[in-house]
Amino acid sequence: MPVAGKMRMNVAEHGMPIGVLAEQTGVKVETIRYYEQVGLLPAPERSEGNQRRYGRRHRERLAFIKHARDLGFTIESIRALLKLSDKPNMACDDAHAIASAHLGDVRDKIARLRLLEGELQRIAASCVGGVNACDCKIIEALANHGQCHHDHGRAV
Repeated sequence: MPVAGKMRMNVAEHGMPIGVLAEQTGVKVETIRYYEQVGLLPAPERSEGNQRRYGRRHRERLAFIKHARDLGFTIESIRALLKLSDKPNMACDDAHAIASAHLGDVRDKIARLRLLEGELQRIAASCVGGVNACDCKIIEALANHGQCHHDHGRAV
């Protein structure tokens, strides 16, 4: 058996170090440690040399967390979804509520971004360029919020 094959078998049998888990999942080592600290990822077993050793279950759970984060779910939402995931016979009403609430938040952000886009487009179009900064319509608009057509003061 080639050396690489022995290495893979050894990792599968005895767990993988955090660097291998990070490489396989695309999650940084620091982030994996953070997920352990906040209780999203269970503490792994330790080797005789006191190194963390992660298994398939850790990799699958980390993939779940990463996908949820990629979709913009908060840590608390992910925690609740993981609790549901750990109890497969429970109704998924809570998961539906969490996803629906997040979808509403995303739609609100999109609406605010569209307003922001329109306002920036209007401000940018007001400038013809080639003038001194003291006559620049963009600088003037940014200095006087009253010239804006929408309240975009809320954070996106």
